[in-house]
Amino acid sequence: MEDTMEDEAKQQDLYTKDGSVDLRGRPVLAARTGRWKACAFLVGYEAFERMAFYGVASNLVVYLTTQLREATVPSVRNVNNWTGAVWMTPIAGAYIADTFLGRFWTFTVSSLIYLAGMVLITLAVSLKPLHPQCSPDGGCAPATRQQVAFFYGALYTMAIGAGGTKPNISTFGADQFDDFEARDREVKASFFNWWMFSSFTGGLVAVLVLVFVQENVGWGVGYTIPTVGLALSLLLFYVGTPFYRHKPVQRDTAAGPARLVGRVFREAFANRGRQLPDSAGELQEHETAWYTAAGKRRLHHTRAFRSLDRAALRWTEEETSRRPCTVTEVEEVKLILGMIVVWLPTLVPCTIWAQVNTLFVKQGTTLDRSFGGVRIPAASLGCFITISMLLCIPVYDRVLVPLVRRRTGNPRGITLLQRLGIGCVLQVLVVLCAYLVEVRRMRVIRDRSVHGAGDTVPMSIFWMLPQYVLMGVGDVFNSVGILEFFYDQSPDGMRSLGTTFFTSGLGVGNFLNSLLVTLVDRATRGARGTDGKSWIGDNLNDSHLDYYYVFLLLLSVVNTALFVWVATRYKYKREFLEVDLELLSTPELEMAGGHGRVESGMKMDATWTVKGAQAAM
Repeated sequence: MEDTMEDEAKQQDLYTKDGSVDLRGRPVLAARTGRWKACAFLVGYEAFERMAFYGVASNLVVYLTTQLREATVPSVRNVNNWTGAVWMTPIAGAYIADTFLGRFWTFTVSSLIYLAGMVLITLAVSLKPLHPQCSPDGGCAPATRQQVAFFYGALYTMAIGAGGTKPNISTFGADQFDDFEARDREVKASFFNWWMFSSFTGGLVAVLVLVFVQENVGWGVGYTIPTVGLALSLLLFYVGTPFYRHKPVQRDTAAGPARLVGRVFREAFANRGRQLPDSAGELQEHETAWYTAAGKRRLHHTRAFRSLDRAALRWTEEETSRRPCTVTEVEEVKLILGMIVVWLPTLVPCTIWAQVNTLFVKQGTTLDRSFGGVRIPAASLGCFITISMLLCIPVYDRVLVPLVRRRTGNPRGITLLQRLGIGCVLQVLVVLCAYLVEVRRMRVIRDRSVHGAGDTVPMSIFWMLPQYVLMGVGDVFNSVGILEFFYDQSPDGMRSLGTTFFTSGLGVGNFLNSLLVTLVDRATRGARGTDGKSWIGDNLNDSHLDYYYVFLLLLSVVNTALFVWVATRYKYKREFLEVDLELLSTPELEMAGGHGRVESGMKMDATWTVKGAQAAM
């Protein structure tokens, strides 16, 4: 009998412990699926997809102003609105994935729409009837309504496709690691760093190669290259299908976050007159074994948003037939609320990032761009963001984290919010550098009497280099940190939706920048002492972009202070994870009579329930 039980236990050990299945819903073998053997295909897709996206986004403002003949403020607004849509549509894509189709099928359908959008954009800039014709001297005919409609239709087709790809591909990659395996947890801790590494590698190719091709060879060729690359990357993705692990859709949780939030708030309101117990043990909750059997995670009770605990108050059968919410359900709602609170201060850094593809590019077009006998595109300076990230991520992951880990005992070295806080400070320095460069540019303009709209300011574009480098270093802390934070802190059945906090922040940041540019343009155009000139006019040589950067600088400083205040009050997610006895050391088993609190690779302050601890003692 014992031999049979041992054989069954060994058989179970061959499979993943987190409930992962294959595409047909069958349990998957841990040794043959997931981990980096699966993620290699996903990372390859991400590099090509980023090349396609940045191949369009990084130089879009130049195309709009030079080819479609749009003015500065409308072009900046249109770029921000489109970029915002690209980052906001993932909310719908994540909901569909978590509720109906799962991450794999949502990504599959959306990626085809994304590819269709890229094909249409390529046709819009390649076929003569679909774009304005330009003469050899640089003059272009105005774009017709049909041409504008086709181009923006293609752009927003791409944005719709991005809604299902962006929130699901990175989350699908993280799903390839089993949180119940110590080895997987350790590797997963660095997954997001290397994910962003591949992402920015694709971006580097876009701003170094594609932007140059677009301005010096042709827009059609510059868009055809990333379109073909995206198609090949999709083939690469499907080649890896046998190695993928899939998380089944949890219908009760996925029925949605909105329904869960509504139920918890409704029950808490119904119990508003009742007293909360002193002990969380008196609240409604299932045993840990129930969650293990159901393939779910039990959350530890926290004292954040205390009034919501009333939703878990028990009722006697005589009082009501309503089923109270469990502590885990209440804690899931608390996590969503907590993430919203953290998400709000991340919007200003996202607004600063929106300058990279808009005002930074327009600012660069006014400067001397000659380098080694070649006139480099202003958008190509964005490659230094990518280069600095590619250099800093390995240093952060392999040097800084192990060094700080020895002092803090935290597997990540520093906490997630500490990482974001450092990113916020670096964003302040980015805006400060941009302001100082603009002050010098304006001084050169006055000294050399360069005031024409098409005049080149005799000042090297490489004066802008520090702000790009600082932006890249800041992204190691900010962008990677935001992505990891919202994935890590999301309720287990809402991981895709949690990732959309990252994408929606970028979206709202772009919309916010569009709003700010529009309001500042209108306010300053008619302001006293400006002679009717906007801070952000079509002729930046006769505008006051430095004043706008001062405004952004003050906004960044205030926002950083707000983030620090929020971060010091945030309560991290705490889970009950059942692990085998051998994973923990003897001192950990002696804590709390066999219940020790340790920190896993991806879970902050997780609570571990140790099997057989009492027997071992």
